[in-house]
Amino acid sequence: MQINQVEFISSFNDVKACPNYDIPEYAFIGRSNVGKSSLINYLTGRKQIARVSNTPGKTQLINYFLVDELWHLVDLPGYGYAQVSKKERAKFDKMIRDFLDKRNQLICTFILLDSRIPLQKIDLEFINWMGENGIPFVLVYTKIDGVRPRLREENVSKIQNALLEHWSELPQQFISSSVQKMGGEEILNFIEQTNESLK
Repeated sequence: MQINQVEFISSFNDVKACPNYDIPEYAFIGRSNVGKSSLINYLTGRKQIARVSNTPGKTQLINYFLVDELWHLVDLPGYGYAQVSKKERAKFDKMIRDFLDKRNQLICTFILLDSRIPLQKIDLEFINWMGENGIPFVLVYTKIDGVRPRLREENVSKIQNALLEHWSELPQQFISSSVQKMGGEEILNFIEQTNESLK
């Protein structure tokens, strides 16, 4: 699938305010500074659809984009180490979990994991919460260009093994790099095939 048109709809701070259109939604989320904005820009073929920053936590609202008038791409705030107060962090956390748990139009969530480092406790906790609440998700290993080629499989395998200590099997997984343009076609094809299965 190739994306031809992307329209920014709006940003929201409450799931109740999100668009009430009956079209599929695909959300993207990950620990702050995991490369989410770069991946979204890569997938859409646009340079500034999502803001890229070296400062974690720049996305602080639920951002909606209409893709080819067929589905919504939802850019969610990163969880974890955003440079905000504990009170603000708790507010973001509630907003994110309310969205994921209550949004009927949400078909699948792409959870991004940094392929350069071991699985983080906060990632595991979030993934386990998704499973406990029966919310469909897939995994995307980001920044694979930051790992030497011979270590890529080893790094991903270590993350998978850490997850398998808590899961009997893992969901579908993708390896990506916005720098080397890897994984985008596979992710978009997954969305296209999922949309087709909903008809």
